[in-house]
Amino acid sequence: MLSFIISTLLQGFIFAVVALGVYITYRILDFPDMSVDGTFPLGASVAALCLSKGINPWTACGFAFLAGSLGGLATALLHVKLKISNLLSGILVMIGLYSINLRIMGKSNIPLFNYKTIFNSDINPVIIVAVFALLTKIVLDLFLKTKLGFILNAVGDNEQLVTSLGINKDFVKTVGLMLSNAIAALAGAIMAQNQGFADIGMGTGTVVIGLAAVILGESVFRKSNIVKNTTMVLIGAVLYKLAIAVALRAGLNPNDLKLVTALIVIAVLATNNFEIKGLKNSHKAAKGGVIIASSTKSS
Repeated sequence: MLSFIISTLLQGFIFAVVALGVYITYRILDFPDMSVDGTFPLGASVAALCLSKGINPWTACGFAFLAGSLGGLATALLHVKLKISNLLSGILVMIGLYSINLRIMGKSNIPLFNYKTIFNSDINPVIIVAVFALLTKIVLDLFLKTKLGFILNAVGDNEQLVTSLGINKDFVKTVGLMLSNAIAALAGAIMAQNQGFADIGMGTGTVVIGLAAVILGESVFRKSNIVKNTTMVLIGAVLYKLAIAVALRAGLNPNDLKLVTALIVIAVLATNNFEIKGLKNSHKAAKGGVIIASSTKSS
């Protein structure tokens, strides 16, 4: 039972880092960025290459972060310079990164068992990953409180208003995409070192998992005014991995994991939409009652 909990927390905290990156694009910028499915394995590929060259594993994580930011920059340039739609820009970069990742690794899979990683220490792997996730959350919170962070939120809410204030919204979008994909690549580097290999297909469905964590966390803490959004994302990622782990323990076929992920996202989104619709209807009914009462009174 203890090993089950440790494994769940380990996976949950790694994907919490991914979810924080997805949160920037999907919730703050309102940008459906599919390139995360490419930058996640990009981080793993770069980390694997660095480790095979004898580079310090912590430095390898830094290189993965930088590589991910370049992936985000490519998506941003396609969108803001070439005027390609946001969804298609991400898809094009994701497809291109598949070949780039193969070039970096030289083959589809690189084992890392014989190399030193960030987990080759006496510290429990869960603690290492948890610290990574918490530091990422704290740094992101601090960034969002800066002037650029406030502008990033403003661009997601109202691009026209930001433009009317003389601010270059394209630059702000570029920063947001670079930061999002850099965080996703960092998570990929951590995942590769934790599982002991980097694989070309490890990024498949990453953006959906990140989105599921974001939505799940927000759904659980929707009525809370105390919990920060980034904290919701962290907890959502752990809850998502816990749900998957329980399903696997109950006998779920591992081949159905992606389907289960899709069903979780659909269920949560449908529940949110029905609740929002019901809330709007209740407001309309209350407003209509006030109008009828006032008209009756005046007559």
